[in-house]
Amino acid sequence: MQRRRGFTLIEILITIAIVAILAGIGLPSYTRYVTRSKIQEATTNLLASRVKMEQFFQDNRAYPAACVVFPTVPTAVQVQVPQGKYFNITCPATGNPNTYIVRADGSDPSVSGLRLEINEANQRWTRTAPSSWGLTGLPKQCWVAKTNGDC
Repeated sequence: MQRRRGFTLIEILITIAIVAILAGIGLPSYTRYVTRSKIQEATTNLLASRVKMEQFFQDNRAYPAACVVFPTVPTAVQVQVPQGKYFNITCPATGNPNTYIVRADGSDPSVSGLRLEINEANQRWTRTAPSSWGLTGLPKQCWVAKTNGDC
């Protein structure tokens, strides 16, 4: 009699169960990792914008009235800030030539609702966070880097 080769149904089901368990553990960790990398884009762009604001101040003895997103050419009273893939960088008017705020608002679905800010005193703020993160105690005087609220 000839022996058949192949897998039994039980062996295939056990393999599928093991793969499902590993995916159930790994996928949420990977999703959090990707979200942290998107937040890193915002913090990098905010710090780059801060440098540009300080350079403008050194040249003009006042902070700019507004900022424009690259590749728009700035006027004499504007600063060019980087364009983000996951965040929109803006500079809301403060009404005071000795102060500024640079703001990053999340535009990607995983960070939508996240607002990070920096000002002339290098104070870093997390103003809002996505409701799905369940964070309390906002605004927070740091940049939240993880969905659990750690800075």
